[in-house]
Amino acid sequence: MAIIKFNPFSPWISDNSMTSFLEDSENWPLARITEGLDVYETDSEIVVKAPVPGVPADKVDVTFENGVLRIRAQFKETKEEKEKKKVVYKQQKVNFFDYTTTLPRAVDSSKITAEVNDGVVTVRALIAQE
Repeated sequence: MAIIKFNPFSPWISDNSMTSFLEDSENWPLARITEGLDVYETDSEIVVKAPVPGVPADKVDVTFENGVLRIRAQFKETKEEKEKKKVVYKQQKVNFFDYTTTLPRAVDSSKITAEVNDGVVTVRALIAQE
């Protein structure tokens, strides 16, 4: 019996057309919500939390342009750090995070703060007064 890879889109889209669609970045919208984000609202602000485990705070970049919040974090070991280690076991790790979302309300772009604590980026944006 042959093992067939499950494709939930198989009744509508073939594997080849889905692969070409996913590889074509022009088909993806600029503003998208990436899994892993927590977005909530308090009385006066919008709070966004994004996990970035293993990434130092100085390697995290937070931008807010045209109503789109983007959190990027990347960490790579230097050649010197790799040479100092004697690897006994190495787990495949993710060292790049890219979160993009629109905020649920208008915010004051001059009153946005971001901090990294225990591997979580917390962005606070003051809700704009109407």
